[in-house]
Amino acid sequence: MKIYGDIQSGNCYKVKLICALLDINYDWIEVDILAGDTKKPEFLKKNPNGKIPLLELSDGRYLSESNAIINFLAAGSKLLPKNAFALAKVQQWQFFEQYSHEPYIAVARFIAKYLGLPVERRAEYESKQVGGYKALNVMEEQLKKSKYLTGENLTTADISLYSYTHVAGEGGFDLTKYPAIQSWLDRIASEPKYIGMN
Repeated sequence: MKIYGDIQSGNCYKVKLICALLDINYDWIEVDILAGDTKKPEFLKKNPNGKIPLLELSDGRYLSESNAIINFLAAGSKLLPKNAFALAKVQQWQFFEQYSHEPYIAVARFIAKYLGLPVERRAEYESKQVGGYKALNVMEEQLKKSKYLTGENLTTADISLYSYTHVAGEGGFDLTKYPAIQSWLDRIASEPKYIGMN
């Protein structure tokens, strides 16, 4: 099994973290987004959407989209519920991550960390703060009620949102205002097989 990704990307880190937690072996293929690796013909044959992470199975099949990949890898494990409603709650948080969290927190981090906060993107960076804090507020309210996003057990929903939340400070977000999120981050980081982003 091969995983194509950039270790500094939260979406790619999700996949590495799931593999660590579940003892899944794989070969990591580093992809340089800024150098245009995902736009090269050989990569586009694997994923016409030109994005990472990308999972290549030993039988030659490919799977893209980070949350689809981690749910596939976690199928049958304690990290992905079998009950239909519980599974839908996981997916609810994963859609939240992709539509209400990642477009703000990950993009602000990209502008600051990858691009060095250039003047011409400063206004965009500032505009991302409002949406990012709104997402963090939603998470904080849920995590005041339960240890994890869907209840008392760690699921792929938590992995999805952990990936960019734990580095939100690199996008200018102050997590000290969110004690429930901080406790949740600590719980995930204390998992026995946890690995960091780098």
